[in-house]
This record gives sequence, C-alpha cells and structure tokens, in this order.
Amino acid sequence: MSIELPSAVAVIERGIDARLHLGAQLYVSRGGVTVADLAFGESREGVAMTPDTLMLWMSSIKPVTAIAIGQIWEQGRIALDDPVARYLPEFAANGKDRVTIRHVLTHTGGFPGAIYQWSSDPWDRIIAQVCAASLEPGWVPGERMGYHVASGWYVLAEIVRRIDGRPYSSYVREAIFEPLGMRDTWLGMPPNRYAEYAQARRIAPMHFATGMSKPVPHSYEFWSDSAQALAICRPGGSARGPIHDLGRFYDAMLSGGGGIIRTQTIEAIAARHVVGMRDHTSGYPLDRGLGVVIDSKQYCNSAAWFGNRCSRRTWGHAGYVSSVGFADPENRIVVALAFNGMLEGQDLRHDARAIATIDAVYQDLGIG
Repeated sequence: MSIELPSAVAVIERGIDARLHLGAQLYVSRGGVTVADLAFGESREGVAMTPDTLMLWMSSIKPVTAIAIGQIWEQGRIALDDPVARYLPEFAANGKDRVTIRHVLTHTGGFPGAIYQWSSDPWDRIIAQVCAASLEPGWVPGERMGYHVASGWYVLAEIVRRIDGRPYSSYVREAIFEPLGMRDTWLGMPPNRYAEYAQARRIAPMHFATGMSKPVPHSYEFWSDSAQALAICRPGGSARGPIHDLGRFYDAMLSGGGGIIRTQTIEAIAARHVVGMRDHTSGYPLDRGLGVVIDSKQYCNSAAWFGNRCSRRTWGHAGYVSSVGFADPENRIVVALAFNGMLEGQDLRHDARAIATIDAVYQDLGIG
C-alpha cells in the first residue's frame, strides 16, 4: 500500500473490516504527479481487486458528458442558451420549448422525472420518451433546480450525437477516452472486448452492503458484470473503467485540457452558474457548474461531496453511494475513489466513509 497516504488507506481498510465494501480503488495526484493508484480488498469473493479492475462509476461519469458538450460548444456548433429544440425539434412538446442547453446542464430544465435512471429500452425509444415528457407542474425553466438523474444526460448526449453523427458511445470513446489514455473506460462495451475482460476476471460487479454481513453481488442486473450490463450506454451512469482512468480525466482538465478541450471552456464548465439554490431532488442546496457540482460543503454535510478540506473552486461529481471524482484547482489535486459495496438507502453512511477517506487524503498531503 501507499506510505504517502497512510490515513486514507486506514479509512478504506476499516470500511472493509466493517463490511461496508468488499473492495475499493483510490487514485490521487498532485501537481500532475501520481501520488497513489491503489486497490483494496476483493473485486468479488475470492478475486483480488487490482488498480486495473473495471468498476462501475455510476454518476461520476457525468462530467465527461459536460466536456463532450463543451467540445462542440467551443467549435461554435451550439450556444449554451440555444433552446434544446433547435437540435431536437420534438423536444419542444408539452411546454419544453423554452428549455435551453444551459438549463439542462444546470438541472434547472424542469423534466427530472421524464424517465427512470436505468432503462433497458433502446436508445431511440428513451430519447422519444424524454422528448414527449411534460415539464413538472409549475416549473419555470431556470427558476428551480432538481437533479435530473438520467433524463437531462440523454438530451445532452443526443445533441452531441445529432451534431457529430457518431453514436454517443463511439463519440466519447474516440473524442475523450482514447486521446486521454483512458483505454479501459467504456460507455457501452463491445462483446469482443467484454469477452477479453471477463476472461481475465477484470470486471467488478457492484455489491450490496449493509455492514451487517459480507457484501454480496447486487441483484440488479445493470449493476452486475454481465455482457448485457456492460453493453448499455447510459450517459449519466453506466461507465465502467479503473478509477485511475477517471483520475486521468481530471488530470487532463487541470493541465489545460489534454489536447481535447480549451482551458477557457473548462473554466466555464467549472464556474458557478447556480449558487445556493435548493435542489428539489436531493433536498439540500448545491452550487452547480455546467454539468458538474462545485464545492458546496458550506451548506450542509450532505453537500460536502469532495470532503471538508478542498478549496472553494473544487469541481467534479459523485456516483450513487459508491464513487466520486474531482479536481481541486487551487491545491492542484485530483481524487478519484470507488467502492464496490453500495450502501443503498444508507446515504449518510456512504457520505461518512467517502468524506472520511477524502479528508484523510488531504490530511496525509498536509493540506486543509
């Protein structure tokens, strides 16, 4: 393990002992230099976790879609305050004609419940369902905020698809993952690559954990390690990859964009576009950038997505009670963390383990 991060290592290992997770991965860099690329415990019972094991990132993938939108924005192919319906004409149905791309990126568009988070429907059917949905009653776009767990991300990805022409899974692979060296990250894995990873036992299923018994593979199909689960492209939550790949994504953003996006575009994405507005889905206030969350620990502990020691300019995103990734520009720190034990319905216990781990990283680095 890492002698550089003894406190963080101890927190994760205590979580394994407490049966909060079967295993975990932690990536940390500072000033562009890797401090830790660590794996803990098991990916499944009897199989050791390694830094190259593919984990389910959940919503920690969302900033990638923000960067995809940023790429076509800086190319002049969209404007943030364009109506979504300019690119998806059918989206104007049922009062959504005033919803802009900026509204979607800031979760103020007003259609958070248009679809369920995880769906087995084909892509085109999901897009049609979102486009046909109505605004939430009384919702004026831009005046309220509510986390659009899945619906908004399909809209953003479909805008990219219609403008670029490639399937969204191909776009992010070719325009973001491969140029940044994220070779083992997928949003929709082809069958031949699945066979390779499965034979090498490199895919970790998500586990259900309670702290009362050993974590067991989650019964929900789309969080398993099956070929069907990994083939799905869900832009807001189905990415699979080693967590160091997510760290490399943020390393590139801190270093000026890694050749895939301009520094000015990153700064715009990571700026505060919504400040102190209560999120009607989560129930607490958050500061939001364009598709990302900005350090919001000042509001409440539940909003401390990136711990208690990060700088005010820190930005990134967490994945449902299991992962988080972020960049801290002032301290030049990147942290990416994933557990394979999901504390479903136990958000406070997950918040406690994630915040304790992140705070320990900062403590070990002598920051904050």
